[in-house]
Amino acid sequence: MSDTEPRIDAIDFRAPDAETRFVASLRDTGFGVLTHHPIREGTVSDIYRRWHDFFASDDKHDWRFDPERYDGFFPASDAEMAKGRTVRDLKEYYHFYPWGRCPPELKAELDAYYAQAVEFASTLLGWVERGTPAAVAAGFHEPLSTMIRDSEQSLLRILHYPPMERAPEPGAVRAAAHEDINLLTVLPAANEPGLQARTAGGEWIDVPCDFGSLIINIGDMLQEASGGYYPSTTHRVINPDGEHVARGRISLPLFLHPRREVRLSERHTAGSYLDERLAQLRGESVTAPSGESE
Repeated sequence: MSDTEPRIDAIDFRAPDAETRFVASLRDTGFGVLTHHPIREGTVSDIYRRWHDFFASDDKHDWRFDPERYDGFFPASDAEMAKGRTVRDLKEYYHFYPWGRCPPELKAELDAYYAQAVEFASTLLGWVERGTPAAVAAGFHEPLSTMIRDSEQSLLRILHYPPMERAPEPGAVRAAAHEDINLLTVLPAANEPGLQARTAGGEWIDVPCDFGSLIINIGDMLQEASGGYYPSTTHRVINPDGEHVARGRISLPLFLHPRREVRLSERHTAGSYLDERLAQLRGESVTAPSGESE
């Protein structure tokens, strides 16, 4: 870490030094933000618009989540609580897997986006591996980019934070401070601001959220696989103020999970790590299967 307070700067994906700067940003802050990347703004805008309509419709309740597979719609009453919290986050969401249930009119678009985002994430994991010191990379039991190959665990979550039409329950926020469980999270900038990351010094800083940018953050599994070299940074989504109070927020994180048999470290496979974390989360009355919260 540098002596100065870290800052998350946007990086042009096309720049000659993009790979180096991206990995350095992940190392320093746990986050990297890319512009001019291959995922089209129009694709994201279309998904946001169609899922805004889905969350505004009573039809969403026909797709209530399966308690065994955890695909489908999670109403606000079943939203997760971050570890150590006693109130639920102010959100509702849908868990999409290519093998899972999805409204037919929305599935083809999500299938295409999921495939493109996973492929792009493989490129980013390759960047991370090449930018990792040899002594740390020697601990990887297989290339990072192949850990997610043929995985059925990676989760696309469509999140809706409703407008704040009345004062929330004391202590309730859109997404309380948490870390993600997975390797990397790939997140198109939301249609409203609010995402913040906590620095090593304990300060909260805004994550750049210009629409069209792509936000990537480290999850606990990459921290585990790298022996702590890459930090899984605490982040949150704060409640809006001013004119933003009346606006809902749509977010589209893709949580990249390795195949269950992938070995992360001497003590954990991806499957054993996920199972252990889920057991901890269930002990905290968390209903979501992945533990991710953005």
